[in-house]
Amino acid sequence: MFHNKGLLGMDKEELKTDFFTPEEKKIFSTKYKLLLSDLYCCLEKEDLRKMKALIRRIATTDCYGRDKNGINILLRNIDTALIVTREIGLKRVSVIAILLYRPVWKGAIAHEEVEQAFGAEVALMIDRLIKTSELYARSTAVNSENFHHLLFSFAEDVRVILIMIADRLCLMRLGKRLAEDDRVRLATEAAYLYAPLAHRLGLYKIKSELEDLSLKYTDRKQYDFIKQKLNETKRSRDAYIAEFIAPIKQKLNEAGFSFDIKGRTKSIHSINNKLKKQQVEFEGIYDLFAIRIILDTPLERERSECWQVYSIITDMYQPNPKRMKDWISIPKSNGYESLHITVMGPKNKWVEVQIRTRRMDEIAERGLAAHWKYKGVKAESGLDEFMNNVRAALETKGSNPLDLMQDFKMDLYKDEIYVFTPTGELIKLAKGATVLDFAFAIHTKLGCTCVSAKVNGKNVPIKHVLGNGDTVEVITSSQQSPKRDWLGFVVTSKARVKIKQALKEETVKAVEFAKEMLQRRFKNRKIEPDEATMMRYIKKKGFKTVTDFYIEIAEERLDPNEVIDEYIETIRKETEPNDRAEARSAEEYSATTPIEERSTDKDVLVIDKNLTGIEYKLAKCCNPIYGDEVFGFVSTRGIKIHRMDCPNAQEMISRFGYRIVRAKWSGKGETGYIVTLRVIGRDDIAIVTNITSVIGKESSVTLRSLNIDSVDGLFQGNFTVSVKDTGSLTALTKKIRAVSGVKSVERLNTGMA
Repeated sequence: MFHNKGLLGMDKEELKTDFFTPEEKKIFSTKYKLLLSDLYCCLEKEDLRKMKALIRRIATTDCYGRDKNGINILLRNIDTALIVTREIGLKRVSVIAILLYRPVWKGAIAHEEVEQAFGAEVALMIDRLIKTSELYARSTAVNSENFHHLLFSFAEDVRVILIMIADRLCLMRLGKRLAEDDRVRLATEAAYLYAPLAHRLGLYKIKSELEDLSLKYTDRKQYDFIKQKLNETKRSRDAYIAEFIAPIKQKLNEAGFSFDIKGRTKSIHSINNKLKKQQVEFEGIYDLFAIRIILDTPLERERSECWQVYSIITDMYQPNPKRMKDWISIPKSNGYESLHITVMGPKNKWVEVQIRTRRMDEIAERGLAAHWKYKGVKAESGLDEFMNNVRAALETKGSNPLDLMQDFKMDLYKDEIYVFTPTGELIKLAKGATVLDFAFAIHTKLGCTCVSAKVNGKNVPIKHVLGNGDTVEVITSSQQSPKRDWLGFVVTSKARVKIKQALKEETVKAVEFAKEMLQRRFKNRKIEPDEATMMRYIKKKGFKTVTDFYIEIAEERLDPNEVIDEYIETIRKETEPNDRAEARSAEEYSATTPIEERSTDKDVLVIDKNLTGIEYKLAKCCNPIYGDEVFGFVSTRGIKIHRMDCPNAQEMISRFGYRIVRAKWSGKGETGYIVTLRVIGRDDIAIVTNITSVIGKESSVTLRSLNIDSVDGLFQGNFTVSVKDTGSLTALTKKIRAVSGVKSVERLNTGMA
C-alpha cells in the first residue's frame, strides 16, 4: 500500500509543481519509496492519513523551495531522513520531525496541530530542531553566544545531535553545489564539531566520511594526491589481502564458524594524519588497510568465539602484543566492541585484524542508535555520563565556547582506561588521566581539595598518570585549593571546567578584596578617585585588564600607597597642557611600527568577487606563496592572505566566518616568495654540499640562508629559499628528496628571511 503513494501517502502530483524539476521528480519518487519502506514497521495507524492532509496544505505555501545555492529543500530533508533511518537507525519521531519542522518554523502548520496529530514527543523534537535552525539562520560561524546555545540544544536530546550530524553529512555530499565560502565554512565546521561528535557517538563510518569530505574541500591537492596513490596501489593491495585471508578462511571454515571476512582500506583523512605525524612518504605507511572478521554467533557465545578466532589467527601469524586492543572485555563508553590485533603477514608486513560479531559490527557502524536496538544487552551509562558532562560544562558561567569545544575534543578522541575506588567501584577515564582527573570524576569538592593519593597502596602525587586496573584512594586537605598549573596536567573536560570555574571564583574574591583595600587607602588620604583617570593610569602601567591590576595588589606585588602616589602624579601631569600634548605626541610616534608582512596591490591575487588592485598582505603565520590554495581575512590592518592549511585557518573560519573573503591567484608568479624547507638526513658534510648544489641549479630558486644542526648521526637543516611559485617549490622539493642520504623534506609555515 505504502509504495504506491508519495511522501507518507501523498501522490506526488498533488505537490506544488514548482517544488521540482522533471529530473528531481524522478529522484523524489525513488527516495520517498525507500523512506517509506524503512518506516513501514514503525509508523502508527493514522500517520499516513494525517501527514497527507498536512502536506496538501504545505503544497500551497512557500515554506519549501530552494536555498541560496539552488538546492531543493524538500529533497535535502528527505536525504537527511534517509541518512537518519538507513545509516544511523532512528525511526518515526525523528523522520516526521525532519519533514515537518520547516513548515512549523515558517508558520504553515501550527505547533498544536502537530502535537495533536503525532504526539508530544514529535512536537518537542520539532521545537529543538527549530531552535538549532534559528541559530544557523543567525550565523553559521562558531561565534560565542550562538555556539554555546547550539551545544546546549544538542545536550538536551541526543537525537538532535544525530539529526544535525545527518544534515551536515547531507550538505557535505552536496558540496559541489555550494558556494566556495559556504563549502569551506561547512567543511571546517564538520571537522571541528560534527566529526568529533560522530566519533563519540560511535558513528565511525559517518565520522570518516565527514573527515574525508572536509579534507577534500579544504585541501583538495592533498586529498587528490592520496586518492590517486590509493588507486595506483589498489591492484597490489587487493592481491595481498587475498593472499593474507585465504588461509584464515580455510581454518575458520574447518573450525565450523559462520563468518564474513573482508579487507577495508583506511580513510583518506586517516592516511593524511599518518603522513603528517610519521613524516614519511606515502610508500612508507604500512597500515593502509585492515582485515575485518564478522562472526554470526549467538549472544551468549560472542566473547568465547571471538577469542577462539584470535587464537587461530595468532597461531598462523606472529602477533605484536603492544598493538593488541581488547574492547570486548570492557567496551568503549559509546558501545564499541571489537578485538584488534596486529600480526606479521606475508612479506614481513604488519596487518591489523579486527574480530567482532554481527551485533558488534552493527553498533560499530551505526553507533548508539544501533545500540538502542539491543536495549538491555549493554548499559548506556556512557552516553548519559557524556551528556551530563556537556551540560555541566555549558552551565559554567562565563565559559568560552572555543575552550569548551577544545576541552570536549580532548575527551572525544581519547581511548578509555578503567580504575577502581577503594570500595571496588569501576571509574572510566580518558587515557593519560591523572590522580586529579580521578578525584574530579568522583566529586568536585574531592578534586578541589586533593593533595595526593595512594595508588595500589603506594603514595603518589596528584600529577601521577593512572593505568588500567589501578586502585586509587584520594588524600585531601582542607587547606588545598585549585592552582592554575593544574590545567597543565589534567586531561578530562570535567576536571578542566571545574578547575577553571574555581580559579575564576578565587580571582573574583581577590579582586574584590584589592578594590576594597585600595578604596580604604584613598579614603584615609582624603582623596576621591576619578574612575576615568584611574582607567588611564591602569592602562599606562601596562595592564591589559583592570582585573590584572587588582590581582597584582591582592598578591602584594603592587603597593597600594605607591599606586596612590602615582595616581596623584598622573592628575598633576594631566592638568599641565604643554606636558600633556608633548606626552601624547611621543606616544603616538612610538606606536608607529613598520609592517612586517609583504604588502602589494599588484593584480597577482583576485580578492572576493573578481576584485583586483586591492592591497593585501601575506600572513606570516603560514607564509603563502603563489599557487597555494588561499583565502583572505579582513583584519583591522587590511586584508591578510592565509593558506587554506594555515594552522590558524580553522579557528579564523569558525569564529570569524563573516570576515573571510575569497582569494585566488591570477596571472603568473613573478615576485620571489620566501619559503623555509626543513631537511632531515644522514649526518655527512657532503649531503649539505649536494643540497646547495641542487638549489643553485634551479633557475627560479635562490638560496637566502641555511641553518644546520647535527644530533646522534642525523642532521637537520633549515634552508630558506626564494621561489617563484608552488610549481618551482614542488620541483625543488622532489630533487632534494632524491639526494642520497636525505630522509625527509618538509615546508615550514613561517619564512626565516
